[in-house]
Order: sequence, then C-alpha cells, then structure tokens
Amino acid sequence: MVLKDIIAIAGETGLFKFIAQGKNSIIVEHLETKKRSSAFGSAKVNSLEDIAIFTEKEEMPLSQVFNRIFDSAEGNSVIDAKADNALLKKWFEEVLPEYDKDRVYVSDIKKIAHWYNTLHKLDLLVKEEPEENQETEEENTTEKQEEKPAKKKPKTSSPKTK
Repeated sequence: MVLKDIIAIAGETGLFKFIAQGKNSIIVEHLETKKRSSAFGSAKVNSLEDIAIFTEKEEMPLSQVFNRIFDSAEGNSVIDAKADNALLKKWFEEVLPEYDKDRVYVSDIKKIAHWYNTLHKLDLLVKEEPEENQETEEENTTEKQEEKPAKKKPKTSSPKTK
C-alpha cells in the first residue's frame, strides 16, 4: 500500500495528511474531518510509511501488513477496532501468523484495524506496483542508454588572436 504523506500524531485521534512544512511545525489535514491544523515539534508524529510490525524473523513494514489485510479481506473493511481483544488477536493471527506475540500488543492491533478501516472508507488504499516491474523498467532504460553511443560535439576551432 502507498502510505506516503499519511501520518499519525500521538494524542490525536484519526489519521492526518501532510500538507506543508511550517517554521516550527507541520501543517496537517485530518483525513475524515478535512480540518487543517499545526503539529508542533514537540508532538510525536509518525509517518505510516515508517511504521513496522514485529514478526518472529524481522520487522514488516505497515504497507505490507495492509497488503496482506487487503488480500485476506478481499478488498473489504475488516474487524472493528472496538471488538473483543480475543477476536482481534485471532483476526490478526489469521492475517499475519508470524507476528511477534510478545512485542505486538492488542492496542497495536486495534490501531492497525482502525487505520485500515479509515483508509478503506476514504478509498486511500492504493496497492504498490511490484518492485520487480520497477527494477526491470530501470534495467531496460539503463540498457537503452548504454546501447546508444554518446553523440560527440564537433570540434570547432576558434580564431586565435595575437
């Protein structure tokens, strides 16, 4: 999922969209209410793009977790974040069976479900293109550039002055 410019602010409900950089703050817009406000340097601001979930082997970016949720839910909304803790754990284990049960808390699962449903409701869940396609496109352009010989500028002689 593409989560660029979507942020969460500690102590604030909901998700925000990054609008601009101010002198000592950033200007954000609440995704649901569309109200703009400032988040000052003292606020803990996290981009969803930078958030990862602990798994048994390594951390998994939130975008990949959202991809798995999207695939398992077949593009529909998921369990309500206010559901029973046992149901939330069971649901998350179905989506991401390798998550680290000691380091991922129910509060984290609630946030993920809430954020996913919010983004789903606003049609902001955009799948990323597979990286393989991007790499092959880059390789093709590099190969084409290498095939073409560089054009040499004709040498011009300038009149010498004495």
